[in-house]
Amino acid sequence: MIVERLRGAQRITVQELVEVTESSDMTIRRDLDFLAAQGVLKRVHGGAVPAMPSGVEPPYSLRAQAALAAKQAIARAAVAHVEDGQTIVLDSGTTALEVARLLQQRAVTVMPLSLQVAHELADAPRVRLLMPGGEARKGELSLVGPLTVASLRALRFDIAVLSPCALSLDAGLTAFDLGDAEVKQTAMAVASRSIVLADGAKWDRAALAHVCPVDRPDLIITDPSAPEDQRTLLAQRGTLVEVVEPS
Repeated sequence: MIVERLRGAQRITVQELVEVTESSDMTIRRDLDFLAAQGVLKRVHGGAVPAMPSGVEPPYSLRAQAALAAKQAIARAAVAHVEDGQTIVLDSGTTALEVARLLQQRAVTVMPLSLQVAHELADAPRVRLLMPGGEARKGELSLVGPLTVASLRALRFDIAVLSPCALSLDAGLTAFDLGDAEVKQTAMAVASRSIVLADGAKWDRAALAHVCPVDRPDLIITDPSAPEDQRTLLAQRGTLVEVVEPS
């Protein structure tokens, strides 16, 4: 039952499994540990996530529905750090898309790193929209390649709002696509401040391409499902970690 439920979800919690199986908390945790040892899943704080290979990117449509309340809360917190008149480079990804929706009525300059995000801001009356060049990745519609990198290097931004594919203390921020990782690196390099958006399912995981050390961003915004011990260690390294409750 645990395996079947995990096939249709990005994350399952111990409490959820206790309720559907009518088993004890201890039994569920023991079963999750057993399945993790077999490579079926990966244990995270309070539950488990699929053991997705580091080179395989989950489909955009699937990610768009996963942890939506947490992503929306993280997006609201990120926009609270943005002031009118600022220049922003806004990453690709489903959480960045939620940020774009909240910026539609703000007087800001935005360079989006995906066509999905650009579409959300195309008719925003007060947003100055700057489009980079580059190649749109199939399915994701994120912009990558030398034209995207050159567009970023020609400018300077107040804030880079980034949405990595995975985050861990050892591997740092990572992405599934090599070109996407390079774009994220460049975005951080040309911005005065970097804000990383990472819901709990992204923590303690690693993808193929390294973006930067985990303590490189100025601020990481997450939700309570992110492992508390890792949040504490990261804060001790000097990175500000903001935890927001999904509504």
